[in-house]
Amino acid sequence: MTAPTTEPAPEPAVRAELLDCLQANLGLLADRLHGPGTHLRLGARLGFAPRPGQHGLPTVEPSLDDHLADARDLLGLVVESREQGVPGTKVAATDELLYVVADAYHLPWGPYFGNKHVEHSFLVEPEDDGTGITVSDAYHNDTQWGRARPVQLRYERAELAAALDAIPEGAEVVRLTAGPLGDAPAPERTLDARCVTDYLRAFTEHTDRPQALEQFTLETWLLARTRRLHAAYAAGAAGAEPRLVREHLARWDGLVEHAYLAFRRVARGRAEPPELLDRAGEVLHADATALGGTPSEARTEGEHAAVDDRLRATVREVVASVLGLDEDQLPETELTGLPAFSSLRMVEIVECLETEFQVEFEAADLVPEKLHRISDLCALVGRALDGPRP
Repeated sequence: MTAPTTEPAPEPAVRAELLDCLQANLGLLADRLHGPGTHLRLGARLGFAPRPGQHGLPTVEPSLDDHLADARDLLGLVVESREQGVPGTKVAATDELLYVVADAYHLPWGPYFGNKHVEHSFLVEPEDDGTGITVSDAYHNDTQWGRARPVQLRYERAELAAALDAIPEGAEVVRLTAGPLGDAPAPERTLDARCVTDYLRAFTEHTDRPQALEQFTLETWLLARTRRLHAAYAAGAAGAEPRLVREHLARWDGLVEHAYLAFRRVARGRAEPPELLDRAGEVLHADATALGGTPSEARTEGEHAAVDDRLRATVREVVASVLGLDEDQLPETELTGLPAFSSLRMVEIVECLETEFQVEFEAADLVPEKLHRISDLCALVGRALDGPRP
């Protein structure tokens, strides 16, 4: 079987970096049917309403039903039909555009292929000549297995059928059409702070720490994306959020990094970095004030540590290797300004430094904001080489 033809998603692209894997292609379809920028209406409503999830843990992850309701109310997309357990042969035989949800473990164009079972969406539509099928997937995310970026793929019908027939439970297929769009709704926030304590307590007290932290990593990722989407929608045509909102969103990014770092370390049998859940509570409680435009406290910069030149040279070598850069491309200020830097790369840097220097960093030192500068990484290594603190 030949590989499908892959093309970049057409521009102007949906701002899929603000959307989850089910929203991204609803947004793509809405922009096609109602015009560019329609997808941002998914950010009109911001809430915090955890519900019971798997393994005795709460979740803020919306269901497909929730997403389709939002698509109706906010994007002007009407569900004409919906069918579960559809085999790949039937999907590939379509003569109209379909919104499809299937297990990403079996979808060969994404990083979850063969790695993780998770619901994922894409659009399927026949080509004009009827012989081929175009798959469009606007999803945008960095994962531990690689990057997901918006793509279009051309398949022969038999090729797509073979790929999707590998999914034991089949796919869920939704036929959506354009409905009334209405005026753009005013930004709306429903943030019940009373839910925060119980929500975080469930993760704090869960006995299976790797499981709890893996789920909490997803939770912070979802919460951060919804807040960025809401801020983008509220900013409107101006296209830029106020400084205080940007500061708050940066705190969310730091929390996402902290959660991922905690999960990776506990999954490797190491100590859990402290204060993650306390930090999450602070950021969640700050949502209503910060996103409403009320001034928040300015954050201070981390202190620089004086370290041995040879240690610094080795740290720079490790960081450059992980990021795939020459050492002279590394700034002495924030690494976060580099396109190659991400929370995934940050964790790799920490793990490679431990291996290179044959140390194990203390959990209390692993706060993401302290891992974004060469000087801070050198200080981290220096403390580890000096031995554990009493």
